[in-house]
Amino acid sequence: MANSPQAKKRARQNERRFAVNKARRSRIRTHLRKVEESIASGDQAAAAEALKSAQPELMRGVTKGVLHKNTAARKMSRLASRVKAMGA
Repeated sequence: MANSPQAKKRARQNERRFAVNKARRSRIRTHLRKVEESIASGDQAAAAEALKSAQPELMRGVTKGVLHKNTAARKMSRLASRVKAMGA
């Protein structure tokens, strides 16, 4: 348990940041799930649109420190290639 005032403050800040980051991760996962679902349904137009809305959300996660840059790039690349392959 935190004893010093500084440790108590850090604990409060950590709780707040955890809540914010959890919400951010949830938003990112929701966008990724929409892309996955539209790929599974076979609708390339919907998949491309979902990917377009997911990309800024992923990059926002990078700038906010929720995701690593390469992780977001990998996810976008793999999703984009799957959406592109639907047209072929």
